[in-house]
Amino acid sequence: MSKTINLIKANASNPKVWIVAGITVAGILLLADTTRRRRRKAIIIQRQDFGAFLERFDLIPFPQPPTPPAKLPLQGLTFAIKDIFDVKGYVTGFGNPDWRRTHEPSDKMALVLTALLQNGAKCVGKTVMDELAFGITGENKHYGTPINPKVQSNTPGGSSSGSAVAVAAEFVDFALGTDTIGCIRLPASFCGILGFRPSHQAVSTIGLIPNSQSLDTIGWFARDPSVLRRVGHVLLKVKAVEPKRERRLVFADDLFQLSKVTKQKTVYVVSKAIEKLSGYQPPQHINFSQYVASNVPSLKAFGQNSSNLQYGISALKALSSVMVSLQSYEFKTNHEEWVKNVKPRLGPEISHRVLAAINTKYENVKVLYKVGTEMRAALQSLLKDDGILVIPTIVDPPPKLNSMKDYSTEFHDRACAVLSIASMSGGCQTNFFLMQFWIYMHLCKTKSALHSSPRYCLMSMVIWMLLNGEGKELSYRKRNYFISKLLVKQGGEATRY
Repeated sequence: MSKTINLIKANASNPKVWIVAGITVAGILLLADTTRRRRRKAIIIQRQDFGAFLERFDLIPFPQPPTPPAKLPLQGLTFAIKDIFDVKGYVTGFGNPDWRRTHEPSDKMALVLTALLQNGAKCVGKTVMDELAFGITGENKHYGTPINPKVQSNTPGGSSSGSAVAVAAEFVDFALGTDTIGCIRLPASFCGILGFRPSHQAVSTIGLIPNSQSLDTIGWFARDPSVLRRVGHVLLKVKAVEPKRERRLVFADDLFQLSKVTKQKTVYVVSKAIEKLSGYQPPQHINFSQYVASNVPSLKAFGQNSSNLQYGISALKALSSVMVSLQSYEFKTNHEEWVKNVKPRLGPEISHRVLAAINTKYENVKVLYKVGTEMRAALQSLLKDDGILVIPTIVDPPPKLNSMKDYSTEFHDRACAVLSIASMSGGCQTNFFLMQFWIYMHLCKTKSALHSSPRYCLMSMVIWMLLNGEGKELSYRKRNYFISKLLVKQGGEATRY
């Protein structure tokens, strides 16, 4: 018996051995090498949380006075956080085991996490992410790819993949992520949930591992618009307000020509929503690519001609090129020493991007930042104080799992062309899973106005709530059913992404 116990102990951590307890009179334990069964068991375990969580824990809300004056705004809500935020006593893994191995547990708490705990929310764990926040598909070589609850054969989108999946699978009420070149917007779109990207610097990034500080923005996911708003009111430190001035919806017609969801469907559904609100003017239309080309002159230095880019979006392709260059330059500045010293194990796609960022010599970096300045000015001139730009979040369906090798660079180019608008302008937007579009809000110049932009953006949630029963909260499934019926009624098919 002692030999059996020793054998059990010796193989307790061996993933290739599955111990089957079949206790007889003699107390015999049968051990079998069952690799196939182990794989089956691993799949079952992963499906229990859709592979969303990296580690589980409970961070309860901070203690409150014996008789608090009012119910805390996030009381009773649970949330998860991307593995990029510092939690006191835990190692921030940045989506990579070599990063986790070479760093110590944090001795502080990210400010955004502190704010949520102070307002009554409970954190239940950290979620999987793309390595070093450098991917857009949500796939992770080391920790596995979170399963997209909407369509399990599709990628969940990244880099905030686990956070999006945790919300879509209804494990938490909301989840934190970050958005650099689309890391909130893509997962929200692919997983069919709401995603909010505030204006740049509207939420403190203290306690966040930077990927590219000029582009990094803390955002969050939710299924219910009221939850999305409640979190926003806490993190943006604003009070609930109602629209008081007239608003203009500006549709980027040329971008909807690229999208799988037609402009006509989008205009119809949004128009039906705002007709119940006062102060909304009739929708306006624009060729947005041409507008950018005419109003962001520094893009001429990055002009590219590509037969793969349809309907003349070469200006946005140039903008996305600037975005990727800026991300790579700042990533190199932040992490070059660690990459060269540690030589981390990375997935093929991430390795390619990281090495390209580290090995590139960047010249005339100032023009990268100049494009961002011009882009902000161009959007402010277009939208002023009352405009809302409506564009697709993403123009192609989510890629299938393990299929990126089969995708040409056109998928990445088309995605980044649309995603670069918000990243390079620093604006906030809400991703509606209705028809895969988000609403971009103007970015103001002054500090006080900068923080009023997210407030304005949060008010767009009223539109969404009106689409779902005139402001009444409906269940997640009922909302999807309502939207599908609405689209089919108009002669179209509801999209699944």
